[in-house]
Amino acid sequence: MAVIRADGRMVHDMYLVRAKTPEESTGEWDLMKVLRTIPGGRAFRPLSLSTCRLVRKS
Repeated sequence: MAVIRADGRMVHDMYLVRAKTPEESTGEWDLMKVLRTIPGGRAFRPLSLSTCRLVRKS
């Protein structure tokens, strides 16, 4: 799921992947193996640290 924040940045999960060897691959488009999913909240800078002028700082 993706969220667009007040500063206009879309925050979504990111994936750490590794290229498969030819032996691991089962088809023409089977090239990557997902090693880990990084939650969007950890993958992007927090809104509180945004330098966007549209974000109101309290």
